[in-house]
Amino acid sequence: MMNIQDVVARTTKSLIFEEPFYGLFLIGINKQYSDKIPTAGVSKHGIGMQLTINPDFYFNLSEDHRYGLVKHELLHIAFGHLVMRDLYSNHKLFNIAADLEINQYILESKLPEGGLLLSSFPELNLPRKAGTKEYYRLLEQAQQDGSSPSLDNLMDQMDGGSQYCHGTWNDFDELSEADKKLVQKQVDHQLKEATQETLKKQGSVPGELAELIHKLMHIEPPKFNWKAYLRRFVGNSSIVYTRKMRRKYNKRYSENPGLKIKFKNHILVGVDTSGSVNTEELKEFFSELAHMHKTGHKITVAQCDTRLNSVKEFNPKKDWEIHGRGGTSFQPVIDHYNEKKGLYTALIYLTDGEAYSPDNCPKNTLWVHSSISEINDKLPGQKIKLN
Repeated sequence: MMNIQDVVARTTKSLIFEEPFYGLFLIGINKQYSDKIPTAGVSKHGIGMQLTINPDFYFNLSEDHRYGLVKHELLHIAFGHLVMRDLYSNHKLFNIAADLEINQYILESKLPEGGLLLSSFPELNLPRKAGTKEYYRLLEQAQQDGSSPSLDNLMDQMDGGSQYCHGTWNDFDELSEADKKLVQKQVDHQLKEATQETLKKQGSVPGELAELIHKLMHIEPPKFNWKAYLRRFVGNSSIVYTRKMRRKYNKRYSENPGLKIKFKNHILVGVDTSGSVNTEELKEFFSELAHMHKTGHKITVAQCDTRLNSVKEFNPKKDWEIHGRGGTSFQPVIDHYNEKKGLYTALIYLTDGEAYSPDNCPKNTLWVHSSISEINDKLPGQKIKLN
């Protein structure tokens, strides 16, 4: 007899075959099996999400209904329902509204018995794919004016506890805003990974998540011509890379392979992470960093408020955690550059410009001001503003 892990693995394979994105997304979700919940649900697991399944309930479902159940829970995660529920005063109405939204993206034949549909409230004539917020508004209005006996009956069932209560979501109601953002950031990371893997396998992103995925994956076009400017600004290279060429003979030593010599600049980019720099400015900075990296230069990022908080090589494939958010001082980055004399070719500082001018600033320093800031003319060296 198959155990529960094997049965869930079979569902995962079905998802990968029919809807690769959801199958790959499911692989990245922690899973546990417990009879402490009546059906299945998603909950918090560290800074990530966890899918909990009641084995007896799951065994008694058909293959199609297992598929629909798992996709239902994954859609709740992808749509951010768990972290947004606390924004709504009536959690029961929100649970219903959230189910109405996501169940429209699951074939009705795959929904387990009792899955909520727009037709579950025939007297309301609810619009298709209107979104959780709109369904909540319409349900709240119907509850207030008593125009939906179907809704009243369902709310009575929820008072006694039912599959629509989403009891596993309660952990999210007590989270601070900072913790909610941390959890959502982890979900966003998993969504991006599932998207990248799906596209590699020639699959497609589900239409219901296309807009969300586009926002997560979208990189703004450069606001500055970094390729042309860095060619003029950086000057001579300070790092030389060599690579053996199997198809090219060494002219001096014929038995050895030839060498390809490539020059590459190493640029230190200071990023102002002080409290005066808002979230949109930071997004702008890191977008520009990605475009700098595309020019072929080696980029090391130094995050700084009043002190140096992080120094690491830029990797556009990894999400960045912001360190800082205190006061502002440019001096720590300047000191780091001077202490590592010879390591870096040039210094670029992304900032809002709101700090005193530093001492001993290198001659080859470029101050890049955010698009909403004013250029600080007192800063030494060259200065530009992102348009």
